[in-house]
Amino acid sequence: MNIVSVNKFRDNLKSLVEQVVSRHEPLKVTRRTGEAFVVMSAEDWEREQETLHILQNRDLMQQIATSLDTHSRGQGYTPNGEQINEITGI
Repeated sequence: MNIVSVNKFRDNLKSLVEQVVSRHEPLKVTRRTGEAFVVMSAEDWEREQETLHILQNRDLMQQIATSLDTHSRGQGYTPNGEQINEITGI
């Protein structure tokens, strides 16, 4: 994560925000008082929120662990060719 001072952020607001959005990289902005804040795109923030929701949901995490175990043992569901085409949109 790149770090800039609040003064540099203010002076280069447009270009720094464009970088954050286009590169999908958050930017840490520091203040003289030592406090800081992070700037990130709305899309990235929404993804982070979804990830946190999943990680905090025990039932979802258990389903993921069970699916991974089943897949690792080669006992998972295997779609046929027609289903693969439907899934991939071909």
